[in-house]
Amino acid sequence: MGNLVNSLKRFLGNKNTVTILGVVIGVVVLYMGYQWRVSQAVTPVNIPYAKQELTSRTLITDDMVGQISVPKSLINSSPNLITASSDVINKYVTYGAIIPENSFFYTTLLVEKDKMPDSAFADIPDGYTIYSLSVDLHSTYGNSIYPDNYIDLYIKATDTDGKTIFGKMIESIKVLAVKDAEGRHVFETATESRQPAELLFAVPNNMYSLLMKAGYVPNGGIEIIPVPRNASYSANPGDTQVSSEYIQEFILNQSVMLPEEDSEDIETIPNGGADTDSKNDTTKTDDTKKEDTNTKKD
Repeated sequence: MGNLVNSLKRFLGNKNTVTILGVVIGVVVLYMGYQWRVSQAVTPVNIPYAKQELTSRTLITDDMVGQISVPKSLINSSPNLITASSDVINKYVTYGAIIPENSFFYTTLLVEKDKMPDSAFADIPDGYTIYSLSVDLHSTYGNSIYPDNYIDLYIKATDTDGKTIFGKMIESIKVLAVKDAEGRHVFETATESRQPAELLFAVPNNMYSLLMKAGYVPNGGIEIIPVPRNASYSANPGDTQVSSEYIQEFILNQSVMLPEEDSEDIETIPNGGADTDSKNDTTKTDDTKKEDTNTKKD
C-alpha cells in the first residue's frame, strides 16, 4: 500500500505528467462544454407561423396560425421573433405591413386593436376636416386614382332654367386615401382585389362646408366628379382652391349662411396642401379667383 502511495506521489510530482494531465482535463471540459452548447443551439423549439398571407389590419385568428419546430439558435438571434401563439392570436397586422404565407411573426408587425393606426387621419392640422367623396370603379377611372395624387373636382348640375352646368369646382386637391366599402385601404395589398368606395381629402373647415352643402342643396342635382391629372400635376401641385365663383355662388345661394360663416371666405391651401402647417399664410380665393370655366349647355 505504501509503495502505491509513493508511486502516486512520484507520478504527480513529475511536472511533465501534471502538464499532460491538465491538458487532458482541459480538453475534456472544453469538449463537454462545446457539446452542451451545440445541444442547446440545435434543440428544436415550436414557434407560431402564418398559414396564409395576412394583409394590413387583418385580425389574426387561431385558424391562421400554425406551429413549426426551429433551432433555438434562431430564437436567440431574433429578439423580435414571437415564440408563443398566445402573443399572436387576436392581434392585428399593423397598417402598411404584410405577413407572407409561411412567415414567422415579429412584434413590430402586430398591434392591439386600439393602437391600429390609419395614415389617412394622421397629422391633420387644426382647422381642417376630412371630406369623404363617394366613388365607384367607374368614377375613379377603373381604380386609377391613388393616394397622394393631386386631382380636380368638377361639378355637374342643372340651373333654374333646366340648363346643364359643368365645370371645375376645386383644383389641385390631394387624395389622402382610397377606401373600399368596408373602410379598408384599396391599395394596401396586391393579393386581393378591392373596389373603391370613397376618396378622402383634408380641407379647411369652410371649404368642407362648401363641399357638404353641394351635396345637400335642394335644386340642381349636384354631382361632384373626381378628375385625375397626369404625373406632373401631382409632382408640382398648385394651390388647392375653388376654381369658379359662379359654382360657389350657385351652391351658397341655395343654403343658409350661419353667423360664424359670414366673415369667412373659402381658404386656399398653398401648393396643394403639401405644407398644411403653413395654414396661417394662406390667401383667400377672392384674391385668386380664376376665370369662370363653367359651360352651359342648352
